[in-house]
Parts: sequence; C-alpha cells; structure tokens
Amino acid sequence: MSLTKDQAHSRASGLAIETRAFIDGSFTASSDGGTFESVNPATGETLCAVAHCTAEDVDRAVAAARSRFNDGVWSRAAPEDRKEVMLKLSALIRENAADLAVLESLDSGKTITDCLHEIGTEVANFFQWYGELADKSFGKVAPTGEDALALIVKEPAGVVGLVLPWNFPLLMAAWKLAPALAAGCSCLVKPAEQTPLSILRLAALAQEAGVPDGVLNVLPGMGETTGQAIGRHGDIDIVSFTGSTEVGGYFLRYAGESNLKVIGLEMGGKSPFIVLDDADLTDDLIEHAVNSAFWNGGQNCSANMRQIVDARVAEAYLDKVTARAAAYKVGDPLDPDTDIGAMVTAEHMARVTGYIDKGVAEGARMTTGGARKGAGFFVEPTVFAGLTPDMAIAREEIFGPVLGVLPVANMDAALQLAADSDYGLHATVFTRDIDRALHMARRLPCGTVSVNGFSEGDIKTPFGGYKRSGSLARDNGVEAMEQYLQTKTIWICQGAPA
Repeated sequence: MSLTKDQAHSRASGLAIETRAFIDGSFTASSDGGTFESVNPATGETLCAVAHCTAEDVDRAVAAARSRFNDGVWSRAAPEDRKEVMLKLSALIRENAADLAVLESLDSGKTITDCLHEIGTEVANFFQWYGELADKSFGKVAPTGEDALALIVKEPAGVVGLVLPWNFPLLMAAWKLAPALAAGCSCLVKPAEQTPLSILRLAALAQEAGVPDGVLNVLPGMGETTGQAIGRHGDIDIVSFTGSTEVGGYFLRYAGESNLKVIGLEMGGKSPFIVLDDADLTDDLIEHAVNSAFWNGGQNCSANMRQIVDARVAEAYLDKVTARAAAYKVGDPLDPDTDIGAMVTAEHMARVTGYIDKGVAEGARMTTGGARKGAGFFVEPTVFAGLTPDMAIAREEIFGPVLGVLPVANMDAALQLAADSDYGLHATVFTRDIDRALHMARRLPCGTVSVNGFSEGDIKTPFGGYKRSGSLARDNGVEAMEQYLQTKTIWICQGAPA
C-alpha cells in the first residue's frame, strides 16, 4: 500500500478524529470533562483536545472489564470464537489502514511510509497471528500413577492494563493487545498522551469486529494521573508497560504499594552496532548501520546508536556512514519521499538537541547534522566521531537521530565495551566468521542479537531486554501470550475400579 503526498494530505484534511475515551463499549468524555491537547509535531499546531481520564474513569473501566471477565462472554468463549473476532479485526485494520496511517502520522510525526507498513502489514498481522494462536494453546498431562490424573491447564489471567509508548502507537498496541485478547483477558489500554488518536480509532474497529463491550477499554491521559491509577488499581491483575526505565520503576512501586499485580516491562536501551575487522563495508552494511540508528527518527528503544567499530576499518566506516546520513531527507511526514519525520514533541526535540550540544561540549567531533529544521520539531540526522566510553552520548539513551562511532582494538575490546552498559535490549554484530558471530551473540547480555543485519526478529520471536531494559516478560512469539495466562494444576484422585 502507498499514498502520494497529495493523497495523504487530502485524507488528513477529511479525517474524523475521535477524542473521547472508550469505556464499556461507548465513547465518552472523562468524568470531570478534563482534556489535554494533541499536537501535530510537523507543524507545532494543536490537532484536537482529547479526554483526560481520571481515577474515576479507570475505576469504571476496570469494573466493566471485570464484569465481562467474570461473566465469561470472552474469557470462557470457545477459542475458535475469539479467533473469528480477531481475524475480522485484522481484516478491518487492513481495510482502514490508509486512514489509520495518516492519523498516526499526524499525531506522532512518523513518516507515512513507516505508518502504512506498520499498520497495514504488521499490526494487521499481529491480530491475525494471535487470533490463529488462540485455539492452538495446549495444556499438559503430568505423569502419575493410576490413582490420579494430573492436568496442567492455562487460563486467562484476568484484567490487564496495557500502557503504551508514543514511538510506535498502534504497533505497540498490537504487540500487547493481540496476545492479551487471544488469551481471553479483558483489557484497559492507556496510550501515551503524545499519541492517543489511532488506538481510539482501533477501539471502534474492534467493536465492529465483535469484541464484546467492556473487554477493550481505551483511557487517554497523563502518566502521573491515568497511568498511575492503572498501576495502583487493586482489581487489575497484570500491567504490561513499554517505555522508559524510570517509569517502569514507578509501576513496580505501584504494584508493591497496591495488590502486588504482575508487572511486565520492556524499557530503554543503548544498543551496540558492532563491526569487526573482517566485515566488508558494503553499501548493505552501511544501510543497516544508519537505519539501525535513524529508523523512526531514532525514537526506538532498540536503536543502535552506539556503533563500536574495529579501529582498522573505523575511518572508512565513518566516511561512508557520514555520507549516507547526510543524504537523508528530513521533512513533511506525509510525503512518502521523507526519510525522517518530526520528533514527537517540542520537549523531546529539546532533549535530543541538548544531547547533541553535550556531545560537542564533551569533545566529540560532529561529522554531519546537528541542526533543527523547519517550523516543526525536526532534527537532522547527526553523526559523531571521536567518542569515548565515558561520554554521555555514548552511555545514555538519546532517543533521537544521533549516531556515535567508538573505535576499538579487537573483538574482545568490542565485546567488553558493548557489555559495559546499564541496558541490555539489542545488539547487532557484523562479521564474515560464523564462529566469531556466535561467540559474540552468546556473550552479549541482551535480549536480541542480530547478525549481519539490523533486525528485531519478527512476530514469531520474543522481544525484551536484560538488566534495566526489561523484566522476564516478553512481547511477540508464543511467549507474549504466556504472560497473559495463569497456570493451574487440576489433580484428580481416582479410586480402584469397581
């Protein structure tokens, strides 16, 4: 699917934007009538005012979700029935992908190209894949003597809160919502306050597909109000959160101070892109290098901004990466020729440019980029040379289009530097030697290692982090559905036959 610039702008001008919360099957204002502004990052102009949900709204949504869970209309439905609804939802997402993509681009500053691919392909695929998985989740029979039958069964965990980031609004919703629905849970979705619009549209499509009222609730609002109310609620069984490490810590605290609900966390990163001395500096490698750092404007938790390169190839590598970064087109997110759209907010743009200034002040050498562009929240892709491991831009998560090259003496030095981080989400390794690749992959303390190409894997492979990048919970794969299921043992005692 594709749209021209004119087609995208035409759709944007005609969009009907839903701004109310979705609770128990109805769109509704917040209990106190409060709202917050949604801003177009490409222009800095206000798109609309969105309902700001209160703790009272969270209470109402939880009550609806618990009622539907207890009456079994979804939680105890035949898995084939849940599957049918989710396949319908997948089809509706494909049918409405263009409008959803334009809406998300307006709300987030993401490029229309990325939005079309993520929504029309990946988001739809997630609901299809987990819908198909709903009737293929099996329990076990444990070995016993003839006096007993031991069944190990999986049951939906209950009411779950799904707290989303702003960088991939609908894709992250699908990562969490699709397996939670397939498992039979009732869900509260709290979108990031910066990007609430596309998930509200998805709620209407879910209702059209047949998701029962109360099973899916969408609660826009601020983290410190709506998010905290979800984290502290005593009748929510699980919270799955993707976002910053700092806020992930808040959810652990909320759980400890309330009902000890299960908390699944996928958080920040400072992921290395490692180029060993035997790697060929092909155009393909360089494309992976810049894409790993600049995809989605660098607003990606697995972004490989820390590029660790063997000193014997570092100078040639830096020249190629700089030239490719300088060719990136920054501008109108609704133009399919744009490579990098806008940073999500003015505040976030200031954070990114602040790191760029800090890099210069610490003595790193900027080889391209570094400037703001246009009237919106745009930042040029930026490349730094001469980094040292102690610099802030080499250690802290920037979450913007900033790439830094750190030369190292050999493979062991590369491994040591890569592992020297508070985070452990992702790493990429380039080498022609499979033994060296496996050596690195097995020793890198992170959740995903990609060899000879930047990739997070796909829908079938679990995604999550070590250390401060996450908990033992995983998104994607069958592992994602596992976190929304309880395990129950049923032990049946059998007497002697009559």
